[in-house]
Amino acid sequence: MKSYLKMSKNELSAEIERLRKKYKKYQGLELKLDMSRGKPCLEQLDLSMGMMDALNSEADLSCEDGTDCRNYGVLEGIHEARVLIGDMMENNPDNILIYGNSSLNVMYDQIARSYIQGVMGNTPWCKLDKVKWLCPVPGYDRHFAITEYFGIEMIPVPMSKKGPDMDMIEDLVAKDESIKGIWCVPKYSNPQGYSYNDETVRRFARLKPAAKDFRIYWDNAYGVHHLYDDHQDYLIEILAECKRAGNPDLVYKFSSTSKITFPGSGIAAIATSPNNLEDIREQLRQQTIGHDKVNQLRHVRFFGDIHGMVEHMRKHADVIRPKFEAVETIFRENLEGLDIAEWTEPNGGYFISFNSLKGTAKKIVDKANKAGVKLTPAGSTWPYHKDPNDNNIRIAPTYPTLDDLKTAASLFTVCVKLVCAKVIFENFEEYHIEEASDAKTQETSDTK
Repeated sequence: MKSYLKMSKNELSAEIERLRKKYKKYQGLELKLDMSRGKPCLEQLDLSMGMMDALNSEADLSCEDGTDCRNYGVLEGIHEARVLIGDMMENNPDNILIYGNSSLNVMYDQIARSYIQGVMGNTPWCKLDKVKWLCPVPGYDRHFAITEYFGIEMIPVPMSKKGPDMDMIEDLVAKDESIKGIWCVPKYSNPQGYSYNDETVRRFARLKPAAKDFRIYWDNAYGVHHLYDDHQDYLIEILAECKRAGNPDLVYKFSSTSKITFPGSGIAAIATSPNNLEDIREQLRQQTIGHDKVNQLRHVRFFGDIHGMVEHMRKHADVIRPKFEAVETIFRENLEGLDIAEWTEPNGGYFISFNSLKGTAKKIVDKANKAGVKLTPAGSTWPYHKDPNDNNIRIAPTYPTLDDLKTAASLFTVCVKLVCAKVIFENFEEYHIEEASDAKTQETSDTK
């Protein structure tokens, strides 16, 4: 396909007219498709229906140590669940606390505790003049929503395929005591699907923050969410690396089974150092006597062990892999070579990150919405919903059926092309100034 940046104004005008007609045809279909959030689809939810049979009214609800899961107690979570989740998170069960159904809730609680009570004897954040937070971008909108809710100033940090800009992070945390944390989705990141390389993880573990209560919020939400058996990303285990670096208390590591079993009915966990765990337990004892042990036991009985979970995740991959591949194929067939867009093709996780021309993301999302395809609002992948380039859109392929997804992705590419073609047409001289300059330089050279 010919690049839009190399088309004449007449060619662009004809292309815009062609795309308008195509767009109107999609509008006539009266679609109602949702690609706005990374939700498991019906087929994925059906994979966990066996959990409903793992326990019944005749089941023995006692743990191996004799704990009756129907009663109060066991603040840390039952041992069998800590072993299962420990294997999933690649951490010792003794370094894990099992919570309720959502890791996002655990992260919220952790910030709330820090805000109200402080971290390991340090000044509560509510008594400080300023609290700041580092936010790799594009990033996870629900992370940003938590820090914004607590009035924490968020500082964007650029992401690459290697992970966040570590030069920037090291410099900022070393000189600014008001910076108290950073959000990280280190494996199959939301939304790009990137995984931090070895150097990035090691540099995180060796950070020397000015604030004694600085913590890395390591949300390994997609640690076992591979799309391929033979092509999986690898991530160094951060707690072990921190211990080796002499920074054992630097990280809170989060995970859950929300997209493994039933979202809203899974189990979540935090893994961290003994010092951090004791600090958390001291405050958690005032909050609860213990979380849902019956649900913890249900998960253990359903999976058996980590090998059962790995096999279960292969079934998830079989359902969603064709969806990712379908979107990537449609993007390549319709957008490659036009010089108006780029996108990631991850090996796991739940999202594809899409970048269009500067100043077009909101227009694209709005146009798709008017044709019946709901997307994540433009700007959501940045703190305060303010994408300075207005060009990033998060694509969530998992929820729609494969046929609906193909329709939605095809319509999306029409919206991208139509919006970008109009922007280039309306700003023709600006987009072709470099080309004109090159041509003038060549003309001068030829004359000489």
